[in-house]
Amino acid sequence: MAVEIPYVREIEFTYGESEQVSPLTRRVVAENPSAFTYKGTGTYIIGHGKVAVIDPGPLDAKHVEALMRALEGETVTHILITHTHSDHSPAAAPLKARTGAKTYGYGPHGAGAGAGEEDGDMSFVPDVEIRHGDVIEGEGWTVECVHTPGHTSNHICFALREEKALFSGDHVMGWSTSIVSPPDGNMSDYMNSLELLLTRDDETYWPTHGPAIRDPKPFVRAFIAHREDRENQIIEQLKAGHHRIADMVPVIYTAVDKRLYPAAARSVFAHMTRLVEQGRVVTDEPVTLGAEYRLP
Repeated sequence: MAVEIPYVREIEFTYGESEQVSPLTRRVVAENPSAFTYKGTGTYIIGHGKVAVIDPGPLDAKHVEALMRALEGETVTHILITHTHSDHSPAAAPLKARTGAKTYGYGPHGAGAGAGEEDGDMSFVPDVEIRHGDVIEGEGWTVECVHTPGHTSNHICFALREEKALFSGDHVMGWSTSIVSPPDGNMSDYMNSLELLLTRDDETYWPTHGPAIRDPKPFVRAFIAHREDRENQIIEQLKAGHHRIADMVPVIYTAVDKRLYPAAARSVFAHMTRLVEQGRVVTDEPVTLGAEYRLP
């Protein structure tokens, strides 16, 4: 039986305008809607006066100008990057040039840029490398760094302690599950990162795509169950005699637009890699998208 995920599918905003979404947080949504970005990239501004910007967004002049209007009269002290996909980090460069603020991130993009979704932003190198548990302090706000690899190896969430809010990037989104695309995306890491969130006491998630998630733990548990269900589907496909990912995708993703099959195949590949690691599936070839797999 398929797992029901309680996606939050409504978000109200106007492109190019700053919206106050909590006492300490504003959001400006970039006009880059797509099958991978929902309504667009949500850039967050934390604080008042001296502020931090999370995920400046795509390299889009209109969005950068909208951010500058929202920041008028204020000082940007930190630019925080959840990860290096082209709809998240590229605008950090012009924002840094305009404000002089330093960029903070886990590190440069890992392997597999362009594999199955947005291209990796290979030019981004943070001024300050951050690690799990690091704390960044500003004027009236405190952010804890939560390393959540899986979607990408350098994915990191930011927890605003004053509001018990987690800026969850693409790790947990309110409109879709995250794409996990090897080699930089790793399903075992992704599952472990979801389990990590269940140990925390965050009360609200602010994803980069989609609206707030107000009751996050049931949402995260549903994401985990969804992935486990997908792995069971793969096992059933192998039992049915489908030994290649290309043969499984049309059966597993019957309700999905065929144009998204390449991305779906990469997701199955991520699951297959995990199943091989666990010994639940075997192959006589290297673990690749086109390999033939079977049950042990």
